[in-house]
Amino acid sequence: MGLLRKVIHCSVALALVCAAAARGQTPGSASPTNPSRLSPAPTTTPTALPEFEFRGGRWIPLTDLAPTSLPANETLDRAEDFLQRGGWRAARRLVLRWFETHDKRHPLRDRATFILAECYFQSGNRVLSFYHFDEVMDLYPESRLFRAALQRQYDIADAFLRGYKARFLRLPILSMQDEAVEILFRIQSRAPGSPLAERALLRTADFYYATSQFDLAADAYGSYATSFPRSPLVGRVRLRQAFSQMGLFRGTRFDATPIVDARELLSDLIVTQPELARQESLPSVVGRIDEAQARKLLQTADWYGKTNQFRGAVYIYRLLIEQYAESADATTAKDRLANIPERFLSDPAPGTTQPPERGDRGLALPSTGPTTNGSGQ
Repeated sequence: MGLLRKVIHCSVALALVCAAAARGQTPGSASPTNPSRLSPAPTTTPTALPEFEFRGGRWIPLTDLAPTSLPANETLDRAEDFLQRGGWRAARRLVLRWFETHDKRHPLRDRATFILAECYFQSGNRVLSFYHFDEVMDLYPESRLFRAALQRQYDIADAFLRGYKARFLRLPILSMQDEAVEILFRIQSRAPGSPLAERALLRTADFYYATSQFDLAADAYGSYATSFPRSPLVGRVRLRQAFSQMGLFRGTRFDATPIVDARELLSDLIVTQPELARQESLPSVVGRIDEAQARKLLQTADWYGKTNQFRGAVYIYRLLIEQYAESADATTAKDRLANIPERFLSDPAPGTTQPPERGDRGLALPSTGPTTNGSGQ
């Protein structure tokens, strides 16, 4: 019986030692300086009911879920402490030494890789830092550091777009804006539909808009409005999309499709976002678009008149007067009509007959018309 009692006492002592080691403590030692690394204290009430969490369509006991804190490790903990104090060199030495003494399949390797990436991030080497964060997500997709690594990559891309340059021969001279846009698209593919993916898409669109790449900006803003229609920012995103379309308009001698698309977006915003329309004076913007379209019609009609195609000129003058009766160009069109020979004025007014062809976005035009090349001639 004495031997059996000793065996039982040894087993209990061993169990206590293992439990203390799992919490990062030794028996009889004080708590670590970082209380966030401690596991929750086990309940001492034997009759306490187990807690559950609903995941994947079923209730799972919390004891079966992974702990919310990362497993403790003395070397990695010291490296993190160095990082918090800005000592990235000392932290990197510790992590590299840890890599030399631990197998690639070690359960804490994702944490070590993340710390190494943070070391390079603090050192200013954003490119190398990005690749280590990428390693965390590629090799350990179920890691609890996945979201943190993805956020860091967003921070790197945002810094590049704000003008942060990569170093060459120790000089910060290499622009990384194109690579930053690619990073933002990779973030969207890694976490589609997430808040971070939403921010990445919006950041990409804002960059295109700020750098006057209006064709890409219009596409990016349109993609955002389609992918996140319930976002509170969708009104201003649509406004930026309309302004991007207006930025593509090169003048009344060129294609009017961009301002036609912009007018459609702005008209919809005036109805659906009246407060935003009032703040941005959108009715006046629509009025300027109408003036540009009236001027384009007048120039087109004048071209028909100069080439002695008076039937086409009469048709477009009348179309201008009908659609933009309050514009100054409508008055000019009336004066031009008075100078056209009488025999050409007997044709039906626009809308009563279907012309043989249709011009820009629903504007009915005769079968022939001016051709505009890149020089506007």
